[in-house]
Amino acid sequence: MPSSNPLNQLAALGQSFWYDNIQRSLLTGGALARMVAEDSLTGVTSNPAIFNKAISQSQDYDDELAKLLSENPQRDAAALYEVLAIRDIQAAADILQPVYDSTNGVDGYVSLEVSPTLAHDTQGTIEEGRRLFKTVGRPNLLIKVPATPAGLPAITALIGEGINVNVTLMFSLKHYDDVAEAYLAGLEKLASRGGDIGRIASVASFFVSRVDGIFDKALQRVGTEKALSLQGKMGIANAKVAYRRFETTFSSDRFKALQAKGAHVQRPLWASTSSKNPAYRDVIYVEELIGPYTVDTMPPVTVEAFRDHGHAEVRLTKDVDAAFEVIAQIEALGVDYTALTEILQSDGVAAFAQAFQEMIANIDTKRTASVTHAGAGQ
Repeated sequence: MPSSNPLNQLAALGQSFWYDNIQRSLLTGGALARMVAEDSLTGVTSNPAIFNKAISQSQDYDDELAKLLSENPQRDAAALYEVLAIRDIQAAADILQPVYDSTNGVDGYVSLEVSPTLAHDTQGTIEEGRRLFKTVGRPNLLIKVPATPAGLPAITALIGEGINVNVTLMFSLKHYDDVAEAYLAGLEKLASRGGDIGRIASVASFFVSRVDGIFDKALQRVGTEKALSLQGKMGIANAKVAYRRFETTFSSDRFKALQAKGAHVQRPLWASTSSKNPAYRDVIYVEELIGPYTVDTMPPVTVEAFRDHGHAEVRLTKDVDAAFEVIAQIEALGVDYTALTEILQSDGVAAFAQAFQEMIANIDTKRTASVTHAGAGQ
């Protein structure tokens, strides 16, 4: 009998449900494990903004911070963050290990992002990705790397070394094509070195609601009836066309040669799936993008909404010609697709960097308070 929980119905339709959230109490209190058992959760994603909220706006980490500082009062905020984050990531990976095992490495992943301050530093990204993957020491870890021009060769290098990668901050069809190429080149590099490409996993995180946010404003500026009628349509259309690119790329002879050696497809992952505009259905970006070989990572508010009143059916592969037409119509109105999607990526890098710096500053404040309190108690 089918489950009445729409989240449980996604797997049968070929889509994996991941949680875009992490916090110590979620791991230690059993909530994440319950989501695996009750909601068919198969992965976790994190980013600097999520860690900033978790560490800065809760007391979950205060005791551990005090303990770390008692061991070494000179430890700086960046080093403290890394210890806290890695322990969370390891705990989440351990909770998801049975999923990883039961799916033979297709699912059960947790993502950890390289510092967003390295978004334009290829070698720095490679070195940090390599170091974090080794330090976490879990096979079901994905290293998050942005799809920036500097990030692309880092993706190829990391995949080529046998390191799983979650590519983030993708907004355009060019971003999709560039990332797919980076993944394939990495697999070929690993295969040429005699590596086991069947053990490599990668997802391509394509953002959705943020696309509508910037294009809706552009269409508002155009102001015609036609322009206004296209609001709220670009995000989903863009994702559907990107998925068509996915189908083409991963049915090519080039990929089939790799697949014969055990390679997995690089699944599209729908990110930014919460509805930012209250005029839109709160689960629209989930419902419209359900389809095979995909992942949807949802923040808490979207998980609750979809569990409560979502409808699960495959829509991703429907009305694709209409999606192409939406993009063409918007461009015909003089809205610059390339310029806006590049702004989105640039703004995304800046936002994550700001969240990272805010988190370091907040940890530093807690560090100072803890050291001062410890000194006063002596």
